Parts: sequence; C-alpha cells; structure tokens
Amino acid sequence: MINLEKSGQGLEGYGMLWAQLESLLADERDFIANAAQFSAFLYNQLEDLNWAGFYLNRNEELVLGPFQGQIACVRIAFGRGVCGAAAATLQTQRVEDVHAFAGHIACDSASNSELVVPLVKDGRLIGVLDLDSPKLARFSADDQAGIEQLAAIFLRLTDC
Repeated sequence: MINLEKSGQGLEGYGMLWAQLESLLADERDFIANAAQFSAFLYNQLEDLNWAGFYLNRNEELVLGPFQGQIACVRIAFGRGVCGAAAATLQTQRVEDVHAFAGHIACDSASNSELVVPLVKDGRLIGVLDLDSPKLARFSADDQAGIEQLAAIFLRLTDC
C-alpha cells in the first residue's frame, strides 16, 4: 500500500501506479471489467481510503457502478453532493472536510474527505471516479493530479 504523503514522493510517486495500471488494463477493454479492476487497484494501493469506485451517467443522473468499500448511495442527481457537483461542473472536486460541503450526501458516516474526478471521453460525461477517506484533508493537489492521470489512463484503455 502506498502512502505518498508520508513518503514525501508527491506526484512523482504516482509514476509507479501509472505503470501498474497500464499493465493491469492492457489486455482488456470492457468497461465493467476495467472499472472493477481500477476500483480494487485504488482501494488496495492507496492508504486511508474507505471507498473507491464509480458513479455512471445514466440520463443526467449518477448511478452506482463498480466499487470497493461499504454499501453506497445508488442514485445521485447532478449538482447534488460532491459527486453531483463534479458531474455538473465537469471539474474535479477535492474536499478536505465533506461535512462542511453544502449538500454533502453522507452515504458512509466514516467519510471525512473526498476526491471526485469527472470521467469525460470524446466530450461525453461517462461518470465520476469517487474516492472517500476517513481522514480529514486526505487528498493533496499532487494526489488530485496523480489520480486524474490514472483516470485518463483508464479512459484511454477502456471502451466506453
């Protein structure tokens, strides 16, 4: 398990994860298979996560997709909560304290911080990648950039 914050590696520490993800997804293009693998990969490779997974765009609403962690909310309206904000704005949401985020949806009361990356391919919102942590301010700017690159690798290697 990698804790880039403690190792002081910052964004450079993601290089190994980028290569591992490339290798993991290299021989498969199926969306569900790759999303499931990517969720498990993140959940097992990054420290201080209690949820890692996908919400998929289904007719302008986010619907639960492959994930690792506790049971989750099934449907989220665009603009609602951190995931809905990422879907509505098409911008990554990095929230240090979800309890201070207006409209936060508490699917897991143990979650304290969140990083949500919108997944856009060919100008179309596929869904969002959602990472939750029980630790306040878990995600740094380097984490955001590193995970956005992991999401780009996933999108490049996956049919969606």
